Amino acid sequence: MSASSPPIVVFDLDGTLVDTAPDLIGALNHVLDREGLRPVPLAAARNMIGAGARKLLERGLEVEGRAVSVGDLDRLTADFVDYYADHIADGSRPFDGLEAALDRLEAKGHRFAVCTNKLEWLSKLLLDRLGLTKRFAAICGADTFGIAKPDPTFLRETVARAGGRLPGAIMVGDAGPDVGVARRAQVPVIGVDFGYTDVPMTELKPDRLISHMRDLPDAVASLSAA
Repeated sequence: MSASSPPIVVFDLDGTLVDTAPDLIGALNHVLDREGLRPVPLAAARNMIGAGARKLLERGLEVEGRAVSVGDLDRLTADFVDYYADHIADGSRPFDGLEAALDRLEAKGHRFAVCTNKLEWLSKLLLDRLGLTKRFAAICGADTFGIAKPDPTFLRETVARAGGRLPGAIMVGDAGPDVGVARRAQVPVIGVDFGYTDVPMTELKPDRLISHMRDLPDAVASLSAA
């Protein structure tokens, strides 16, 4: 891409592009039920999401006061991933206004990528099921490069894979790792306040804050002109 090309827009996935909480918490509760533990309510568990399947399981087990060995956690994580893959789009849906926002940005020449701490193959499976894969020049997960947000190398490599330039990139996310990776890579960041985070996005101080995807194109335009 040339230096004059519109900025590439890089998205987090869970809690930013797609409301994945119903299926992620469904998989968590499937594993907890098999272990004889109580389910975690969806509303209470939303903010456990965002650091990958293993961390979600650890947090769910902590809520139940259950400590497990590394070997048991490996087994439970494998069970979680197997179940989740089979139910990945049962209840998960793009956030309202997403596709219209992408249409507007695409018409202005922007390209898109995904930089998520979710496994790459699960990310692609989810976006395939939702008919969104073709929208993104690159879809990178925590296993793509063996690193995760907020490591800035993850964002740099994602942008490179998408054929973009890091100085002309904008990050969009819902939680601390998204703001952190953008700050460390020295690119602007748009925060959404409808995702999954235990620290309110207002406290994380993104460069722009939106409450609906309809506001994304204007936020991108304001940062592009800055």
